[in-house]
Amino acid sequence: MVSKSPPSGRAAGPIIRSIAAQRRELGDFLRAQRARLSPSGLGLPAGPRRRTPGLRREEVAQQCGMSVTWYTWLEQGRDVSASPQALAALAVALHLSPAERRYLFELAGKRDPAAAPGEPAETMDVPAALAEAVNAIKPPAYLLDRLWNARAWNNAAQRLFVGWLDRGDDRNLLRYIFLNPVSRTVIPDWSRRARRVLAEFRAESGPHIDDPALVALVEDLRQRSALFARCWREHEVVERLGGERSFDHPRSGRLAYEQIAFTVASRIDSKLVMLLPRGRSRR
Repeated sequence: MVSKSPPSGRAAGPIIRSIAAQRRELGDFLRAQRARLSPSGLGLPAGPRRRTPGLRREEVAQQCGMSVTWYTWLEQGRDVSASPQALAALAVALHLSPAERRYLFELAGKRDPAAAPGEPAETMDVPAALAEAVNAIKPPAYLLDRLWNARAWNNAAQRLFVGWLDRGDDRNLLRYIFLNPVSRTVIPDWSRRARRVLAEFRAESGPHIDDPALVALVEDLRQRSALFARCWREHEVVERLGGERSFDHPRSGRLAYEQIAFTVASRIDSKLVMLLPRGRSRR
């Protein structure tokens, strides 16, 4: 079920670094997920006193039918490769959510046998027609690229997102939430929402975890935000499901919206986010 990766041959240096980074990220992710599981919740005996929380490596390996040695090497980021079948069994053993399962397969560089075929992501400038379409939407709407920089937005979004889309400086959503003090007054229950947004971003960042621009963004946020650094280490991954969003707007008071997001057909690494008004929310 697990095999040694073939020699890289004449692969270029950046490709080798990318593979190594994904292996390290995969190991960190597996350790984080293992630490979250309760032995009693899986019907396993408590056994001797545990030095660390969660399951032992031996218990995970037994649950997914993998040898302890191979599983240990995966966690250590070694030059080994798990088959799609082994990864599927590992996802079940670790009780991964659909978003976490996709992230696991993306980091491992394998296609999930249970997933529908996908397409490679692209990074391209926003065409004028797409920007005009976003501007024509009546409720607040904005377009995010793969690093969650706002690439286009309409007037309603500019009025709503005080300190982000109404200014001419940094348009990155993560930097706005974690670094801009205005976000703490505009976003109710700020810390919980910040953690959720980062978990959603992480779910989408797996395919390009070694992108220099992504690495630079993460490192900058880790250095400047203690909450970001702590959440990034926790490796939380969740679906981007939308739902109700509230804002404490400085001029309009508490506002409530229903958020929905779409993948743009011609730009599959971009997200179109719309906020449908639900009237004023009660405090």
